[in-house]
Amino acid sequence: MALNYIWTGFFLVGFLAAMAQWLFLGDTEIFKRIIDGTFDSAKMAVMDIALPLAGVMTFWLGIMNVGEKAGAINLFARVIGPFFSRIFPGVPRNHPANGHMVMNFSANMLGLDNAATPFGLKAMESLQSLNPNKDEATDAQLMFLVIQTSGLTIIPLAVMAQRAVLGAANPADIFIPTLIATYTATIFSIIMVGLRQRINLFDPVIFAWIGGTAALIASMVLSFTYFLDKTQIQLVSSVAANLVLFGVIAAFMTGALLKKVNVFEAFIEGAKGGVETSIKIIPYLVGMIVAISVVRNSGILGMVTSGFAWVFSALGLQTDFVGALPTALMKSLSGSGARAMMIDAIKTYGVDSFVGRLASIMQGASDTTFYIIALYFGSVGIRKTRYAVSYGLLADLVGIIAAIFVAYLFFG
Repeated sequence: MALNYIWTGFFLVGFLAAMAQWLFLGDTEIFKRIIDGTFDSAKMAVMDIALPLAGVMTFWLGIMNVGEKAGAINLFARVIGPFFSRIFPGVPRNHPANGHMVMNFSANMLGLDNAATPFGLKAMESLQSLNPNKDEATDAQLMFLVIQTSGLTIIPLAVMAQRAVLGAANPADIFIPTLIATYTATIFSIIMVGLRQRINLFDPVIFAWIGGTAALIASMVLSFTYFLDKTQIQLVSSVAANLVLFGVIAAFMTGALLKKVNVFEAFIEGAKGGVETSIKIIPYLVGMIVAISVVRNSGILGMVTSGFAWVFSALGLQTDFVGALPTALMKSLSGSGARAMMIDAIKTYGVDSFVGRLASIMQGASDTTFYIIALYFGSVGIRKTRYAVSYGLLADLVGIIAAIFVAYLFFG
């Protein structure tokens, strides 16, 4: 419902702004610019983005299916299972919800959105079976939801694919920055909700996981800050990101061969979803990109960006990042809207510009909080969401701040 009002509002506000410029500023070309922009942006959404994206998504969805057949999700489940059993103390150790949650988080970390959502819905259903008050969220359901909204992922597949389509010199150069930003948001979310729920965060397993991950992120940041200059940071990030991604491909194929999986057939099975996914997003892309084109050509988006720039400048802060803020602001409300904002920022500033890269990191470092809450809680009939929205938005904010920080570290 929120997206309905946002999308309609883009057109209505754009119309009012155009009328004001025509009546008070005498701009007789304003309506032509807006209408020409709707045609150009609609064509761009299909011909320059959705169709080229089909090839990239076809390949990577095929690779991800090979990984799934190789047992990558089950491996993640065994590794992170002990940790999650401790941050969900209200869930019995042998309850099916544990397995469903671990599978959901494992699929999310690998970028397997199509697999993650069914696991997530099943996990919420399992958690609801433990809920004594069926219309109010339990502590376990809240922890599960807030971690979801933190954008937990290892491989930001969709964002890298989008950057490749839009002509990035190195689409994977945002891989490590996104990893740092999203893990910062996830760790913060677990600590924040854990404190609220009075979970023993000093339990050896929890402390080892949170402390170890935080130490790893801190060591990466300190190493990049004190031992490398900007050129070296970008070089190391590029080599490491592409090495990791190619290593993932090799590991998936090796694991599949060891399990006697027909690797090519598994690849084809998964790859079939690439074209389907690309075709499926065309209406959403066209609708949102055209709406954003109306807002931009009517002058509203420029006014919003200038307003943010003025505020941050008055506070004595840098304003280079302001062009990427519309992506961050939209992400909590709509994934397709944020994707369109990211594409608009890339088209406006350049795919390899600071703003273009920051918008890409922001897209990968947070999630659609309102959609996730509506989908997961709605699926089991929960109406009293307690602090899910406020903590979910706080996780988004931490992800945005972390994204800005790492963008300056790597590309500033």
